[in-house]
Amino acid sequence: MIDFIVFGLVAYLLGSIPTAVWIGKAKYGIDLREHGSHNAGATNTFRVLGKKPGVIVLLIDVFKGFTAVSLPFLFGVGKWGSEELINVQLVVALLAVLGHVLPLFAGFKGGKGVATSLGVIIGIHPPAAGICLIVFLIVFISSKFVSLGAMIAACCFPMLLAFYFKVDSMWLISFSIFLSTAVVYSHKKNIGRLLKGEENKMNLFKK
Repeated sequence: MIDFIVFGLVAYLLGSIPTAVWIGKAKYGIDLREHGSHNAGATNTFRVLGKKPGVIVLLIDVFKGFTAVSLPFLFGVGKWGSEELINVQLVVALLAVLGHVLPLFAGFKGGKGVATSLGVIIGIHPPAAGICLIVFLIVFISSKFVSLGAMIAACCFPMLLAFYFKVDSMWLISFSIFLSTAVVYSHKKNIGRLLKGEENKMNLFKK
């Protein structure tokens, strides 16, 4: 139980680091939550501040999630792939994403948690995460819709675990379904704009 409490608290605090908010205020004197999509995430950072700060925010937010789920393994909670380790990692992963969405250090108003979710799945199941990232890039580059790429990649995660990698842990499968559902739900406004043809596009290669 102490592992769940200690690593869960650390994970929430890591997730609560409001990268986009702090960079926006420190370097540009603006609160990103008051501009663009009013979201404190990497996508809005790209749109409002540009590619360089966008990349920085993206990498840090991914690293937050990856670090959170890696700490239990690094501190010897269990062997890699063991049920003991996976159970702790799943709780830690949820709290890291929760920290990003409801950050303690930014008035509990954060981002959608997509980048941090990518970080946690990289730490928990790297091969599935790699395929999800490829799916995201294919959808995003072909459609120029970040939201569509994120949702489709998220939905692929539980299917990959269950049918391609044939993961035995029902807790991990349940977590993947919950996480993918949460990502889709967080994009409910984007879904409405996509259906109306009003969703903003982003050209990754545009200068």
